[in-house]
Amino acid sequence: MTTVRQRRVGKGTEVAEDQPSEKNVKPDGKILADHTGRKLWNILSITVGGIVAISLGLLTSVYVATLHENDLWFSNIKEVEREISFRTECGLYYSYYKQMIQAASIQQGLHGLVYDNKTESVRTINILERMNVYQEVFLSILYRILPIQQYLEPVYFYIYTLFGLQAVYVIALYVTSWLLSGTWLSGLLAACWYITNRIDTTRVEFTIPLRENWALPFFAVQIAAITYLLRTHLQPVQERLTLMAVFIATFLFSLTWQFNQFMMLIQALALFILDCFDMLPTAKVTWLYIIQISGLLLVCVLQFFNSMILGSLLLSFNASVLIARTIQKNLKKGGLFNRLGKLILHVLLVLCLTLLINKFIKKILNLESDEHIFKFLKAKFGFGATRDFDANLYLCEEAFGLLPLNTFSRLSDTLLFYVYVFVLFLTTVAAVIVAFRNLSGSNQVQFIKKKEECAITLKPDAAYNLIHTVLFGCLALSTMRMKYLWTSHMCVFASFGLCSTEVWKLILKCVHLHTSQRTHVIKYSMPIITLLYISYKFWPGIMDELSELREFYDPDTVELMNWIKSNTPNTAVFAGSMQLLAGVKLCTGRTLTNHPHYEDKNLRERTKQIYQIYAKRSPEDVYRILRSFGTDYVILEDSICYERRHSRGCRLRDLLDIANGHIMDGLGENEPDLKTSLYPRFCEEIKKNLPSYTIHFTRVFQNKTFHVYKLAKHK
Repeated sequence: MTTVRQRRVGKGTEVAEDQPSEKNVKPDGKILADHTGRKLWNILSITVGGIVAISLGLLTSVYVATLHENDLWFSNIKEVEREISFRTECGLYYSYYKQMIQAASIQQGLHGLVYDNKTESVRTINILERMNVYQEVFLSILYRILPIQQYLEPVYFYIYTLFGLQAVYVIALYVTSWLLSGTWLSGLLAACWYITNRIDTTRVEFTIPLRENWALPFFAVQIAAITYLLRTHLQPVQERLTLMAVFIATFLFSLTWQFNQFMMLIQALALFILDCFDMLPTAKVTWLYIIQISGLLLVCVLQFFNSMILGSLLLSFNASVLIARTIQKNLKKGGLFNRLGKLILHVLLVLCLTLLINKFIKKILNLESDEHIFKFLKAKFGFGATRDFDANLYLCEEAFGLLPLNTFSRLSDTLLFYVYVFVLFLTTVAAVIVAFRNLSGSNQVQFIKKKEECAITLKPDAAYNLIHTVLFGCLALSTMRMKYLWTSHMCVFASFGLCSTEVWKLILKCVHLHTSQRTHVIKYSMPIITLLYISYKFWPGIMDELSELREFYDPDTVELMNWIKSNTPNTAVFAGSMQLLAGVKLCTGRTLTNHPHYEDKNLRERTKQIYQIYAKRSPEDVYRILRSFGTDYVILEDSICYERRHSRGCRLRDLLDIANGHIMDGLGENEPDLKTSLYPRFCEEIKKNLPSYTIHFTRVFQNKTFHVYKLAKHK
């Protein structure tokens, strides 16, 4: 049926619809020449854009490597100082790379990881099952088989690999922005924002072996692949290759970070929301659910059926969505209120199934690996106060607190935050309108007629990235440590909006100034102006930063590590803080009682017991606890015993007092049921050399920071 609608005529800049355009009267040869010219231009643009992407990636790698060298003088310091620079859990992860390198053979190195009895005393654990260290295994094997030992030290092979992954990270962000906007200028802006906001987008230069520095580049690649997958009119071969790329990136991301399941759960929620509002192709969403499940299960097999993976909410949620879909087959049919009712029922069904399946799995397998995370979340969001030591340990760490407000002022200095909020507002409004339109019944003829006149649309790839940035933004606002997942994507999303034809077309149409020429001028001029501003304001600062030279200096820790290596047997067992013991294992190879990889219930209980050295306990109690874990030496740190970094109530000694039911030190309120301890604080009283202490503990080393005591071996 033919319909008639009002003709839209521009102000002399656009050709009327019923008039023959120049293209229609050109000879065939001229049309072919134009087509060939456009094709050559596209090839040239892709080539230049690709070269710029690779160049920026490599420059970022060199940049962070130079900052690392300048900050520590890494090339000039001793090996023990290099290893001490890998603080806390970073040192623990790197120790397994070192262990594999020093093993007599690859087979012996792998055997030592599978049957490890030095990471946790009086226990044999499987490191490959407990921790995500396959990257260290792979890298150590690669170092052993490549002919590079004479030219490159193992530590440099390791850190250069991590800095090299930053190139992959930046290229993936660049490509995602390019795919969304259609111009590589957007990718250039995203990469520049990532670099100039380095303080808030990455911490790779000072926490090199941290799991997120391995995982986030693969996560960025996965997002780029999903963005491409959600484009319309893909050929079947392109779709299959893209799905393979998504699977590989998902698998590598899951393999390299223990918190993968929580990040992918948020991603699955984004897919679920968009699918409910009919903003993504259902078939592609199903494939992405299946890829998440299969990737995680493959990692589960490689990690010897790690219980934390089997009991993950992600597996339960994805399975629930697929089951609920099977039950509710007509979910996307009907009018507005009919669909809203079905949608509410669908959400409730998925939620109930997720909880039931997850509870069932954990009950059957007796899983408790991640219970500390849920205790932390419950306390963090105000569902009751807790005296749980593990939950409070997280709550009192700044990294797990709310995102500081000064983050936004730093992001605003580069104009990133302003542009991001502007783009986020426009795309959110567009998403709400499109979602309402979809729910209202898009199969009606009258609606289709109106839709043709409507300027507001949101492509599936843009819709996914919108929900992705909103959900990860909420995560970052609630937990500062997770901001790196959001701020890097913020660069992508802001640059996409600034270079998007659809965004500027919508704005210009709203103010009745739209022409295609004007849209293109703004689309390219705005990012160029922004890039010029960033270059002018931040280039001198970057140059100053690169010229600033510092040096690693921690003589007390170096002295401690050298003393341990020289004066204790190789089989000695050391107790102390988690952070310090990771360094002890790396620098000396001695056996530990506890360590910073906290995703195990037995280890958490063990750590709480070891930390009684900083509580108000009798020397007999502390001695009995330490000897139960085979401890030969205990290291006490003044920085913990007399801690001032945290406020009262969040110092480690306060957390122990609360957990033990004792009144905290210092002025301030205490809960009414807390009682005065019968004993003084162990870490303070032991230094007085009283007979009740010296009968069990003999001081064998001390400096300004550390005190080492040897435990007597009573029969």
